[in-house]
Amino acid sequence: MTLRMSSLFVRTQKEDPVGAEVASHRLLHRAGYIRRSAPGIYTWLPLGLQVLGKIEAIVREEMARAGSQEVHFPGLLPADPYRKSGRWEAFGPDLFHLKDRKDNDYILAPTHEEVFTLLVKDLYSSYKDLPLSIYQVQNKYRDEARPRAGLLRGREFIMKDAYSFDIDDAGLDASYERMRVAYQRTFARLGLPCLPVKATPGAMGGSGTEEFIYPSEVGEDTFVRSSGGYAANVEAVTSIVPEPIDYSLSPAAHVEDTPDTPTIETLVAAANADHPREDRAWTAADTLKNVVCAVTHPDGTREIIVIGLPGDREVDLDRAAGTGMLGNGEVELEAATSEDLAAHPELIRGYIGPGVDLDDQVLGLEGTSKVRFLLDPRVVDGTRWITGANEPGRHVFDLVAGRDFAADGTIEAAEVVLGDPAPDGSGPLELARGVEIGQIFKLGRKYADSLDLKVLDANGKATTVTMGSYGLGVTRVMACIAEEYHSESGLLWPQHLAPADVHIIAAGKGDDIAEAAEKMTAELEAEGITVLLDDRNKVSPGFKFADAELIGIPTVIVVGRGLAEGKVEVRNRLSDEKSDQPVAEVVASTVATIRAAYATADAAADAAIAEGAAADAAIADDAELTESIRADSSASAR
Repeated sequence: MTLRMSSLFVRTQKEDPVGAEVASHRLLHRAGYIRRSAPGIYTWLPLGLQVLGKIEAIVREEMARAGSQEVHFPGLLPADPYRKSGRWEAFGPDLFHLKDRKDNDYILAPTHEEVFTLLVKDLYSSYKDLPLSIYQVQNKYRDEARPRAGLLRGREFIMKDAYSFDIDDAGLDASYERMRVAYQRTFARLGLPCLPVKATPGAMGGSGTEEFIYPSEVGEDTFVRSSGGYAANVEAVTSIVPEPIDYSLSPAAHVEDTPDTPTIETLVAAANADHPREDRAWTAADTLKNVVCAVTHPDGTREIIVIGLPGDREVDLDRAAGTGMLGNGEVELEAATSEDLAAHPELIRGYIGPGVDLDDQVLGLEGTSKVRFLLDPRVVDGTRWITGANEPGRHVFDLVAGRDFAADGTIEAAEVVLGDPAPDGSGPLELARGVEIGQIFKLGRKYADSLDLKVLDANGKATTVTMGSYGLGVTRVMACIAEEYHSESGLLWPQHLAPADVHIIAAGKGDDIAEAAEKMTAELEAEGITVLLDDRNKVSPGFKFADAELIGIPTVIVVGRGLAEGKVEVRNRLSDEKSDQPVAEVVASTVATIRAAYATADAAADAAIAEGAAADAAIADDAELTESIRADSSASAR
């Protein structure tokens, strides 16, 4: 059915919506694709659903290519499976809880690992049923504390989540690689620049995981990359830990008066003036900064910790919280408040140290406090520091790690800075911003263990299934495409993703113009080309042109004054070209242009994945090996 502006359920707007921070939010709202219903919750209008449907179609095609089958779960789920997996608590305040009339607990699904696991448990019981890959495209719900940027961070969003089920780790590796290739193909077909980076599993658990990042300044994620090919989310970057240092000749630790030195800068200045080193000047990197933080665990428990790190670094709270080193599940980490410090009078602001008693050699903060003390991994045995003496106006000098103090553990909490070495030795790191649009996980047996998903192997022995999880944010992807493809005047969709293939504007009042536009529309649709026809009678051509630019269909045909000479104007907004074409030829040329655009999108995926041919071969080898092992096991069993 023709999309007609005269009857289409759309109203464009000249003004940006209140609070819109990014281009995708502004333009999707102004062009009539979405409307805000509540903070982080949006209503989808016909134009928006057209684009969303095309994105979902590509996702489904690539899932099918990867051998995954589609299912569909409810968004309202019972709480019990999430309690068994531990994620009822792990998700913390992000989880939407509710009760039915019988007082049973339910949730609005933040993700579906548990119920996928239970479905397979219900239906499958033998290794012969595996490997299996199933997926859905479904709404997810998370009670974001600060929803922002339109579709980029919402409380309700559409996600594609796929899950693989294998009998062993070799099978999981093959499934993971197959999905990795599927994601690369998907993003290439969508025309969206994307970089796979190492990541941390967070509340999902499991071992190997990668995020797919759309590089953009509007993104909330910071990632790093090196010229040698290393790429990772900052939470996954590991420090290069130096070798321990021989401290046998290091001077003894000593406490000195250092009045009015509550900051690293004032401390270094005083140290060089009053207590100089024998070999060189003290620097901020020689000071051990001890930062008091508050951890809120998923069950609501608040814990005070101290993080020790070199004084030339700042604590990255998001990185520290995301490393998984502060407890199970997703935790919140913030700077300790004055109330927190008041509850721990032993922590002297500006003069906190690792709790050393120079007479009794008490190790760690437990000497003066019950607060956990975690160190940056670069604070290795033998390193020599200036740090607080836990007394106002006093610091310890020549305090040696391993000799004079220890800690309760290590934590990657220091900010990653430009020029830091890549963990794999591939060169210095550069930092960039981006939007996470997908993440794939080797879940292993976490959910299968907690929900008792087992099958009989070839020898008739019950074996726990190993799983993978593969998420892709469909609505977030649409926002990123809008971020990537727009102009000052409006959206500018890739041809194959636009809400219609062609936007025809009847730019005049004569019946001949309206009839020609209708005829052209019918002829294009007969060739399988979708059309948005602006047939509004009482709207000026200028207003129609402005709406066309805002809506963002790249191929625009203007039927106007040139019709008297047998011509129409064809605009290609992607190349910013305009041309007059004979009416008799415009349908054929437009059909050719549209079909070529679709073919180009498919070819982009083939080109993007060509360099991954070795990975495909490895998957095939794994599949052959798995089948060979399975055949040998079956023969032995017989």
